Amino acid sequence: MADTRWFQEARFGMFIHWGLYAVPAKGEWYASIDKVPAAQYEKYFHAFDPVDYNPRLWAHMAKEAGMKYAVLTAKHHEGFCLFDSAYTDYKSTNTPAGRDLVREYADAFRAEGIRVGLYYSLVDWHHPDYPAYEDPFHPERGALSRRDEHCSFDRYLDYMHAQVKELCTNYGKIDLFWFDFSYDDYCGEGWRAEELTKMVRTLQPDILINSRLEASGGSLGSLLSDAPTDWAGDFATPEQVIPPAPLFTPAGTPVCWEACQTMNNSFGYTRCDLFFKSSRTCIHQLVECVSKGGNYLLNVGPDAKGSFPPESVCILTEIAGWMRRNADSIYGCGLSPLSVSAFGCRVTAKGRTLYLHVMEQPVGPLALSGISPDQIKAARLLSTGAEIEVLKSGWAVQNYPDTTFLSLAAQANETMPLPDEKDTVIMLELF
Repeated sequence: MADTRWFQEARFGMFIHWGLYAVPAKGEWYASIDKVPAAQYEKYFHAFDPVDYNPRLWAHMAKEAGMKYAVLTAKHHEGFCLFDSAYTDYKSTNTPAGRDLVREYADAFRAEGIRVGLYYSLVDWHHPDYPAYEDPFHPERGALSRRDEHCSFDRYLDYMHAQVKELCTNYGKIDLFWFDFSYDDYCGEGWRAEELTKMVRTLQPDILINSRLEASGGSLGSLLSDAPTDWAGDFATPEQVIPPAPLFTPAGTPVCWEACQTMNNSFGYTRCDLFFKSSRTCIHQLVECVSKGGNYLLNVGPDAKGSFPPESVCILTEIAGWMRRNADSIYGCGLSPLSVSAFGCRVTAKGRTLYLHVMEQPVGPLALSGISPDQIKAARLLSTGAEIEVLKSGWAVQNYPDTTFLSLAAQANETMPLPDEKDTVIMLELF
């Protein structure tokens, strides 16, 4: 396994789902869900012309939001490549775009000091040697035209491995490789996973690899066992869910993980999906992940012209404002050494410093369990440095000797609005 220290220091990344599916604007699974024949889907290839694509702007927004790494879909399940592959004509350089979009992305994000990750689908609905007729997901599953197909899956694997080699060879240092996804017999050595993993690590010795050579978004793979496979990867990837507790192996070894989440309900651009989360919710999800020792990979789905949806831009801008004041409670943080809890709060920790994330308005002083006043050296608002009083006497305090009370108001029995309604962070320095 690789060294995951930078990854666990970063904690926050940007996922970017982008491909031909941005043109119909019905999400990255549109072809499968609607069983769109290849001939019908071909029109999106000829219409793909992202005239507004500016990866430097994307990178700037990611940096401002406090994201330390990014992952772009170099090829999704549809088989279309955003890079100039020598092994297919189904690529961005042959569309009206006429550009290697992965190269521009990698150069732009690297220039902003953001680590570069690439997503690559193990699945390929465009390649003639990827089985369709009996596949549960292929757009042409069950189609009479594919009933007598003669596929050479080994030939497809040669193609897939060759493209992964291109991505690991032609685009400079790649910090993270995000495979997607395994199912049924298409899993582990079904992908020639040991050979593939060895090649990737040889070409990019410091790279991190996710767990999906043997797992999907709904499973976590053998990383959570005491005997992971050689292709188990370096971190697990729960999708659209945050684990209810930190992840450990049966022997008690912490497992590195990252939750990938959407801003609305879709990864790929979906015109009718206007159910966007608030920035407050996204910040709470980020904190929830970090408090359990995980990372948060927040997705943006650019439209067909290459622009981020305005709702996504608004969310990123508001997250940026919060991160400028509170980033110390995220970067390099993880589980608390003490089981400190309070109503409406989460705790992240770095060494002997605890960060109490107050997400709900307390009634009167904030009551903390799991810590005594004598353990606290100082309590301050992270955003301003203002002192927070640790109460040792006063209204009702004496009735709860095992509870620590923090005063957020002028008087202990008063209630005042939280300084930051999204998430007010109190830094507790411990003796």
